Amino acid sequence: MLNPATPEFLDTLRDKLPEVAFRMAGPEHLEEPRGRYRGQGLLLAPGSTQEVATILKACDAARIGVVPHGGGTGLVGGQVMQGGVAPVILSLARMNAIREVYPSENVMVAEAGAILADVQQAARGAGRMFPLSLASEGSARIGGLLSTNAGGLNVLRYGNARAQCLGLEVVTAQGEVWHGLTRLYKDNTGYDLRDLMIGAEGTLGIITAAALRMAPVPAASGTALLQVASPRAALDLLALARDRVGDNVTAFELMHRQGPDFLIEAGLEARVPLDPLPEWMVLVELGLPEGLAPEESLAAIFEAAVEQGISEDGVIASSEAQAEALWAVRETIPEANRRIGSISSHDISVPLSALPDFIAQGGPMLRALGDVRINCFGHLGDGNLHYNVFPPKGRDRGDYEDIRPRVKEIVHDLAHAFGGSVSAEHGIGRLKVGELERYGDPAKLAMMRAIKAALDPSGILNPGAVLRC
Repeated sequence: MLNPATPEFLDTLRDKLPEVAFRMAGPEHLEEPRGRYRGQGLLLAPGSTQEVATILKACDAARIGVVPHGGGTGLVGGQVMQGGVAPVILSLARMNAIREVYPSENVMVAEAGAILADVQQAARGAGRMFPLSLASEGSARIGGLLSTNAGGLNVLRYGNARAQCLGLEVVTAQGEVWHGLTRLYKDNTGYDLRDLMIGAEGTLGIITAAALRMAPVPAASGTALLQVASPRAALDLLALARDRVGDNVTAFELMHRQGPDFLIEAGLEARVPLDPLPEWMVLVELGLPEGLAPEESLAAIFEAAVEQGISEDGVIASSEAQAEALWAVRETIPEANRRIGSISSHDISVPLSALPDFIAQGGPMLRALGDVRINCFGHLGDGNLHYNVFPPKGRDRGDYEDIRPRVKEIVHDLAHAFGGSVSAEHGIGRLKVGELERYGDPAKLAMMRAIKAALDPSGILNPGAVLRC
C-alpha cells in the first residue's frame, strides 16, 4: 500500500534539495495530449542525478509513488496517474544538458531532459545526425523517448529508440545509481540492463542520461509522393524500392485519402499536390551516399512502378522546400486528427504481408457498428499503422462513447489474430494495461512481474503503468 505525497513530505526534502527543485505542477504535468486522463500529485524537478537519487531514496522509505515526467507527449497515459493516492511527479526538465559529443565515435551523451530537437541540433553541429524523428520532437525528451522505446519516421532504416542507444545512467527505486553510460558497441558482460530499462516506461528505474548513437548524414536525400492502387501495391512498391536502392530507403509512409481530407476539414494548410486525390498514397524518402542522385533514383523507381501497374501518378520533390511541403502533409495529419476528435485511436503493428488483409477486414467490421470514418496511415515499412476511427462529419466523438470499447476490441482482436501487437510504438502506459493482460503471453507476463518485484519491491515506480498495481 502506497502513501500519498503531501506538502509535509516535501518539507522533509528541503534541506537536501535546492529551492528550484520545488515547483507547482501545471496543466502540462497533469494532462495528457488526448485529454482522456487527468493526473494528480506534487511536483519535484531535480537538476542532477544525485538529486534524483535523493528523491527516490526518500520516496522508497516513505512508500510514496513516483511518476516520471518528460515532455508529456505520451499517448497512453504513462505520464499521468489519475487514480489512487497522489504521487510525486518527477520532472526531468531541468536535466537537459548535452554532456559530451564524440564525433569520431558517432556517440553523444545527453541527459534525460534534453529535448529531441536539441539533440538533433547537437548532432548536426558535429556533422552527424541523430535519426530518431517524430512529430513531437520539439517537446519530447530523451528520457521519455527511451522509456517508451519510441519509433517515429525513420525506424525502417535506423530502428527504434532502443537501437539508437549504447548506454544508460539509471537511478533505481532505492536511490542507487547505475553508471551504465558505456560508449561501447560491444559489451557482453552479463545481463543487458540497458534493454531492460528501455521500454519499461519508468517502472523499473529512472533514466537520467543516455549514450546515444549518431549516424552519418546522407550525402543526398530525395522525397516523393506516389499514388498506389492499394495497400498491397504499396508493399510491392516498397519491395521495388529496396531492390533498387537497398537499405537507403529512409522512410516509407502509407496514407489513405482520409488523412488529407481531414487536413481540409480541420482548416490546416498542408495539401497533397495530386489531382485527383488518390485513395492510397505513399511518401518515400531516400538517403543516398555520394555519387548517387536521389531524384534519378526516385524517377527510376516510379517508372518501374508504372510499368508493373503499382502506381499511376506521383510527384518527386525537386527542392528542399518541395520536400518539406510533402512531409508537411504526413506530419500534420496527427494535428488534424486531434482537432476532429477520434472515437478511438490505435497504434498497432502486424507482419508486413498481413497489412493489406488487416486493412481490408477491419473497415467492414467497424462500419457494421455505425457510420464511422477510418483514418489509416503510418509507417508501412516497419508494419506500424495508426488506425484511428472517427465520427462522421458534423458529429462529435462524445456521441460514440457507447461503441468506443467495442471499436478498440475489434481493432486489437484483429491485430492479434494476424500475429501483431496492440502497441507498436506508443507503449502500454495506463491505457493498455488491460490489453497487455488480455493478449500478452502468460509466461512473459509472469517474468515481467518477477522483474518488477525484484527491482521495485515497494512498487513506487510509476505505479499502475504497464503492470496493474
